[in-house]
Amino acid sequence: MKIDPRVIHSQAIVKNTSSQLTHLLTLYSKSTKTQTNSTIILKLFNQLPSHDVVSWTSLISHFSKTTLSFHHFISMLRHPTSPNQRTFASLFATCASLSDFSFGVQLHCVALKLGVCYGAFSASGLISFYCKMRVCDSARKVFDETPERDGVCFSTMIVGFAQNARGIDALGCFGEMNKWGLTSCMYSLSGVLRAVGEVAVAEQCRMIHGHCVVTGFERNVVVGTALVDGYGKCGLVVEARGVFDELMVRMSVIGWNAMMSGYAQQGDKDLVMELFGLMEGNGIEPDEYTFLAILTAFSNAGLANEVKCWFEKMKMEYGLEPWMEHYTCLIGVLGRVGRIVEAERIALTMPYEADAAVWRTLLSSCAHHGEADMALVMSKRLLELNLYDDSAYVILSNVLVSAGRLDEVREVRKLMKHRRVSKEGGKSWIELPGEVHVFLAGDKTHVMSKEIYAKLVELREEILKLGYEPVVDETLPEVDKVVKREELWYHSEKLALAFALVSRAAPPGKALRIVKNLRICRDCHMAFKYISMVVNREIIVRDSNRYHKFLNGNCSCADFW
Repeated sequence: MKIDPRVIHSQAIVKNTSSQLTHLLTLYSKSTKTQTNSTIILKLFNQLPSHDVVSWTSLISHFSKTTLSFHHFISMLRHPTSPNQRTFASLFATCASLSDFSFGVQLHCVALKLGVCYGAFSASGLISFYCKMRVCDSARKVFDETPERDGVCFSTMIVGFAQNARGIDALGCFGEMNKWGLTSCMYSLSGVLRAVGEVAVAEQCRMIHGHCVVTGFERNVVVGTALVDGYGKCGLVVEARGVFDELMVRMSVIGWNAMMSGYAQQGDKDLVMELFGLMEGNGIEPDEYTFLAILTAFSNAGLANEVKCWFEKMKMEYGLEPWMEHYTCLIGVLGRVGRIVEAERIALTMPYEADAAVWRTLLSSCAHHGEADMALVMSKRLLELNLYDDSAYVILSNVLVSAGRLDEVREVRKLMKHRRVSKEGGKSWIELPGEVHVFLAGDKTHVMSKEIYAKLVELREEILKLGYEPVVDETLPEVDKVVKREELWYHSEKLALAFALVSRAAPPGKALRIVKNLRICRDCHMAFKYISMVVNREIIVRDSNRYHKFLNGNCSCADFW
């Protein structure tokens, strides 16, 4: 039961002891931060005959997330009173909240000098600070140098990696935590499940689900929501729905949104709308993320009018102001159906400054519809935001090639070379039980390279018979075209697929699942449609934009991505 500080306060007035005042100060520091409480805390602090580390830390903690905590910390050092682990943990949290990297690094130095940096409590605070400042390598260094790492330390590191899109590192840290024999908690499990969704490793998600059952967390709503999110991002919407249905009556709007988002990534608008109806029927009020899932579902299905309709409903009927992400979704689907002028007008008049994602989306739409002049405009706007954005050059070059404007293509490539812009390297990965195999284009380092390349030769021969033609850059000299055809055939996603087939990554009849860090290229997309017929298997690829389900020569994206 939570103790009301006013009860202790009345006793302290009567007894007037230093220990009572210190205890009271600690209680007030943990209570709601109101102007009245802040005034009382300062008065109590000044009434103390002497100030120890507990009273100083209580004062600093109360003013956390404000620069006043720094002011009181400096006063503490001048008195002098040596801070302890809890003092530094509170201060590191304040630095992260205020994005004050400089002061945080100085605090790190002071903690090192005083010998309290590597206690589990202060180390956890420091790891969290560095992760929130996007300096995960420094966080990992602190973690590795902490001799007594407890569950909090591990959980903080796992969550930090997950929040910084370093899913493989988070999974490794979770495995290390289990090897140490430390008990999992709600934070470590939700963090590692976020990481699983980031890298889309389905088997790892199933294994962690089993771990949740064994440790008794399968009924925890926070972990359950993370499971729904993780399964959804891995494309396992049936498993996600199973977890969701068990916890439905206890799910908050976050859990409902996670389930809807999982369906939206698949373009399954019907199930998204079914869930939306159930959600309102259960008295759950939709928020901005709910409508983002709805817009995404209709956008992935290519239904521009429905996206516009729900975009307006969001504002007029539900009183929610669209975010940049909602506008990007609307702009993307309008571009997809060829309404590029309308999409551009929205990008220029919306209440936000259009970011790179907006102009890149419009540039891709121009490329898809062969609008070379519009593509030049969108590319220019994208380069105004980032002169070294490789997609601006690559997509523009592709659309100019299709339009036969070869002189302009050469100028774009010359400019790209002059500015030393290189295309981001593609990599793909595929999961086996307990393992993740990563491939780069032309990769020959894998232990099964010989079998992989032999399988690719076999597949190419088969799909050529079915009418497959490589999608090669037409501006290249004839000699370069031959080389380019070879390079295309050894893209990372093709290597991953060949490995899946030779290693029997999935039992017969089950889908082969591949993840890629970039958008799948046009040639691989075409090849996978033919390969799905040759191997008579469903092939699922999650690229940076969406899920592609290849089956019987077709793709779920309807050739737009």
